[in-house]
Amino acid sequence: MLVERGIEHMKAPFETDIDPLVLNTCRSLRQAGGTAYLVGGCVRDMALGLVPKDFDIEVYGLDMEQMQAVLAGLGKCEKVGKSFGVIKLWSHGHEIDIALPRTERKTAAGHRGFDVRFDPQLDPQEASSRRDFTINAMMLDPCENELLDFHGGMADLDARILRHISPAFSEDPLRVLRGMQFAARFGFRLHVETADLCRTLLAEACTLAIERIWVEWRKWAGGKYPSYGLRVLEDSGWIELYPELAAMMGCPQEPAWHPEGDVWTHTCLVVDQAAQVASRYTWESERRLYLLFAALVHDMGKPDTTFTDEAGRIRSPEHSQAGVKHCESFLARIGAPATLQAHLVPLVKEHLTHMHSPPSQRAVRRLAHRLEPADIELWEALVEADASGRSPLPSSRPALPWLEMAEAMQHHQGKPKPIVTGKMLMGLGIRPGPKMGKIIDAAFEAQLDGDIRDEASALAWCRKYLDELH
Repeated sequence: MLVERGIEHMKAPFETDIDPLVLNTCRSLRQAGGTAYLVGGCVRDMALGLVPKDFDIEVYGLDMEQMQAVLAGLGKCEKVGKSFGVIKLWSHGHEIDIALPRTERKTAAGHRGFDVRFDPQLDPQEASSRRDFTINAMMLDPCENELLDFHGGMADLDARILRHISPAFSEDPLRVLRGMQFAARFGFRLHVETADLCRTLLAEACTLAIERIWVEWRKWAGGKYPSYGLRVLEDSGWIELYPELAAMMGCPQEPAWHPEGDVWTHTCLVVDQAAQVASRYTWESERRLYLLFAALVHDMGKPDTTFTDEAGRIRSPEHSQAGVKHCESFLARIGAPATLQAHLVPLVKEHLTHMHSPPSQRAVRRLAHRLEPADIELWEALVEADASGRSPLPSSRPALPWLEMAEAMQHHQGKPKPIVTGKMLMGLGIRPGPKMGKIIDAAFEAQLDGDIRDEASALAWCRKYLDELH
């Protein structure tokens, strides 16, 4: 059990740039006799100097009817939640959640097994104690710029520590994965007592809905410090839920190429490099997701293929191919969408292609084709992250010549578009059917080889091909 952290009421020790609608809502609730606090992630983000994406308000001293009467004058509002203790307010394109304080009592295993009670007269300290980590339990009165920090959240923010508030943390196993993504987003580590408590929740991990697991992993990929999230899995023992990751721990690599150590250490370095590359490209949505997960899974084939040869060299032949099945099983385990697997499998298969030969136009066209639905730009970003995740060796971009040639050919963000089409073949007297499909396939192979470059060469190739058929 954690020691008492001390109660702190203070002026907020940080700038509070708050959305005018949020501030007006809090003032209106105050005028009606209530006290409105900003709670949860928005307070944490402001303390970190970040602009909150969402604002959550918790209201004390007003019941639901009184609260709704105030909010009805500010915009469209609607009660939500199992016990109707939350009101959503929509105004001027904004959406705000306004809730009554609540208590939670564990009634069943898993993330959803709680009896929730809303109570406008609840003590703020008691209400804040139901939250997961101290950094998420601070409360800010924006009207008075007063911060309530009952659990030492500011001190833990400064120390970059994820610390649970009380043993009640263990009532919700999803909190471990939330800790993973918080660590990845903010560069925090688990407090040792919190890590110990997380280990006791392993038995309940199987109760988590796969959809919720994926939500947390997706947030992990958006973090600036993804390796910190992976270390949370390691420190909490939850890495054993992901055997594809656990297998990389202790798997050796040839020191001449990988002075950083084992495959797990390399992977942690690579995901951080991938985050930097994604930021350089300003990828903030799907492309960032593809790159970060590609960095995570790219070497999952090494534990199956690693051995020491007669010369004493550590080798992992064909690990790019061997990693595909582990990539697929891991993605299924975390509930990832099919489109993510579709992008990652060719990236895993091809992440060593640049080492086999220098680029040529033919090789670039064929690589672009094999990578679909991923592309050479995404592939080169993965290769850069992989090559740069070998500290203390310097960062490098060994596949950059491939990308530059692909950009010159306009194939860096997709495979070549077929020049020979059904419409062209119909103009040559070929009717739709198996024969046409066979010709289109053969023509595309010729295009990848460079024998077809434009419409004129396509028509010449088709006429020659048809003559040879006869």
